[in-house]
Amino acid sequence: MIRLLLADDQALVRGALVALLGLESDLEVVAEVGRGDEVLAAVTRTSPDVALLDIDMPGLDGIEVAARLHAAHPRVRILMVTTFGRPGYLRRAIDAGASGFVVKDTPARELADAVRRVHLGLRVVDPALATETLTAGTSPLTARERQVLAAAADGSAAGVIAERLHLSEGTVRNHLSAAIGKTGTRNRAEAILAARRQGWL
Repeated sequence: MIRLLLADDQALVRGALVALLGLESDLEVVAEVGRGDEVLAAVTRTSPDVALLDIDMPGLDGIEVAARLHAAHPRVRILMVTTFGRPGYLRRAIDAGASGFVVKDTPARELADAVRRVHLGLRVVDPALATETLTAGTSPLTARERQVLAAAADGSAAGVIAERLHLSEGTVRNHLSAAIGKTGTRNRAEAILAARRQGWL
């Protein structure tokens, strides 16, 4: 029996996944959570074999959860199951330790098969997304540029971002300017949108 943890903030989607996967004789959902910051405690409590993680969750996003889970419980396989099939997300998820990446409209039988393959230590990636990722290339943003751009997403002024990230205001402005240039946009708002569309944020 393969023990599963499901993490998705949409209760309806989570319930549907639990029901569909529960129909498989060799799969058992032992935990389900609605927030990213609840995953590690649930893993410690229930010892799943495979964690199915959404990307867009409150508390912690799925990619950050994947990185922390991989570091704390390396034997637990990670399968990203998300609405957001973006090249940047796939690359970041794999870098964070995920073994697989599928989109939520994957047929139930294929999802169950992906879980089994990930459990066996194989890598499973949505074929269309894999092709798109190879042609899109890597993110041009550095880790710090991505961090500053993400901090700017709520509209905070450079001074506020600088204080929050313990940087100088000039450094923040330089990183924002670099991010705008690398995304080929005209301002920080456009840079944020472009980076999100690619899955770089």
